[in-house]
Amino acid sequence: MRSRFVVLGESLVDIVVPAGAPPSARPGGSPLNVAVGLARLGHDVLLVTRLGDDRHGDLVRDHLAASGVRLAEESVLPGAATATATAVIGADGSASYRFALYPELPDLPLPEGVDALHVGSLGSVLEPGAGAVAAAVRAARARGVLVCYDPNARPALVEDRAAYVAAVYQLAGAADVVKASAEDVAFICGTPRPGWQALLSVVTDGSAGYAAEFGGSWREYPAVPTRLVDTIGAGDTFPAGLLDGLAGRRLLAPEALAAAEPADLEQVLLRAATAAAITCSRTGADPPTREELDALLAALPAAGDAPKP
Repeated sequence: MRSRFVVLGESLVDIVVPAGAPPSARPGGSPLNVAVGLARLGHDVLLVTRLGDDRHGDLVRDHLAASGVRLAEESVLPGAATATATAVIGADGSASYRFALYPELPDLPLPEGVDALHVGSLGSVLEPGAGAVAAAVRAARARGVLVCYDPNARPALVEDRAAYVAAVYQLAGAADVVKASAEDVAFICGTPRPGWQALLSVVTDGSAGYAAEFGGSWREYPAVPTRLVDTIGAGDTFPAGLLDGLAGRRLLAPEALAAAEPADLEQVLLRAATAAAITCSRTGADPPTREELDALLAALPAAGDAPKP
């Protein structure tokens, strides 16, 4: 089912430094990766972001066009620089980051006919972009549009932890779907499970699997097996897979999600985890197409979606 999404948040260029290999430049940023993931899964996606008109901005725009993402015209700032992040890949495939961010975001009206809004990462809590995100979330809630949020925490860039945590909880409290990594939750909440009351909350934990809260209880699930190349973009592919799965089961409306059957949500979660596993199996933030995702899901054992006791 093809749905209409708006993704609001930062875009940047990832400068990837692999272990024992020369660096390379790739488009990135959590919201951008979510937008690309949704578009590759066959959806209509508008990305509202902030780019310069430099060579890095050209690289990002070419990447979005190749993946079928529409870019809001107001996203490009003449004479500005495009944000960058340097990812250093360890021998075990994990990534550490250094950032040069510019947190401005366009303050645009939420388009009519949108099925869901996704927001997240530092652009959602750093001013002046945070104001645009808050306005978009308010507009979505007023119109009954589903809101998905991924805090995608970067502790090294947080100067005032108390203010940051308060901003995250405010956004999480306004969202219908919240996805966070175990590292995010440990930093934000100081506990293994978050306290926000979304209709669907998910905590991902790499090879340890993922947990989800819906219907008033937490359930744990195993990771989808994959050949690990690196983890860049996997955490962003997961919410793209969640939204795609909800769209496919006609659960994007908040009232439909609130009434969803557990078996349907477990299939949505498995779809998201499988999409993230594919991204882990190749270099950089390279989320799967619908055909790739459907093929791997068809090959998984039937027990792969069973929750652990």
